Amino acid sequence: MPGISVPQRIMANILFIKTSSLGDVIHHMPALSDARKARPDTTFTWLVEEAFAPLVRLHPAAGEVLPVAWRRWRKSLYAPATIAEIVSSLRGIRAKAYDEIIDSQGLLRSAVMAKMTRGRRHGYDASSIREPVASVFYDLRYRVARGLHAVERNRTLSGLALGYAPQGAPYFGLERMRTANNASRYAVLLHSTARPGKQWPEAHWIALGRGLGRAFGRDVELVLPWGTEAERIRSERIAAEVEGARVPARRALDEVAKLLAGAQYVVGVDTGLLHLAAALGVPLVAIFTGSNPSLTGPVGSGPIAILGADGATPPVEAVIDAVKKVR
Repeated sequence: MPGISVPQRIMANILFIKTSSLGDVIHHMPALSDARKARPDTTFTWLVEEAFAPLVRLHPAAGEVLPVAWRRWRKSLYAPATIAEIVSSLRGIRAKAYDEIIDSQGLLRSAVMAKMTRGRRHGYDASSIREPVASVFYDLRYRVARGLHAVERNRTLSGLALGYAPQGAPYFGLERMRTANNASRYAVLLHSTARPGKQWPEAHWIALGRGLGRAFGRDVELVLPWGTEAERIRSERIAAEVEGARVPARRALDEVAKLLAGAQYVVGVDTGLLHLAAALGVPLVAIFTGSNPSLTGPVGSGPIAILGADGATPPVEAVIDAVKKVR
């Protein structure tokens, strides 16, 4: 009616804190999808390491992304320029108040970040995380079984904090066809990982590349991406021994997502890019040598074969057989 003002509904604002690593960030994406489904009128913000911000922005429910640079800052923590950047970043984090803040990282550094924000803070209780002291910084704490897969731990914590029960298969919010570049036929070999104990021997990668060529011909190019200088050198050594293999230029993470999305299949060790490929639904073979696939194995809608386990290295022939089944 004229002259009568209708009060505007205030949209809730929720902050997720999951800063790193790449695999951990990907494992949190289904929790954001769940939250958007349960709270469609809510704005979601994600605090994440700057290197992973381009990937988080691909998720349709990520309304705002707050990048931090802890990995870069700690290299020169006491330099004046670093201190100034940290202060500026903290001001940005505190600039907005949130209705709920959920720290699914569960580390002391992420809990300290949560403490610096404005809003009600949720996190794991002391029995549910690797660094129990982090729970001191939360207003509300939840017990979540440590034996659950990382994806389900994130989904469970977020549901407990926001008052819903996650339903159905995990949805990562990444659409393969929208992201893919299908200009050529290629497969991706992910040989690199930050933890040496998760690596598969270089000689095995060379034998795999040659074996894939014999099994499927040379119509599918083998691509070996890299992130560090040491990884680039290793990629080039492997490619030099495998006909039809190529080492691409280094790319930003959102561009790597397009590379993975367009692949015919992916073979990789337990590394963040493997989990990104799984989230995109790309057919893949996962090689485990130094970690437990029941806790951090790849999850996705595409065909997935998982070989090996902590302390058990799968042979090249088993990997080739697995590729034949998923491609």
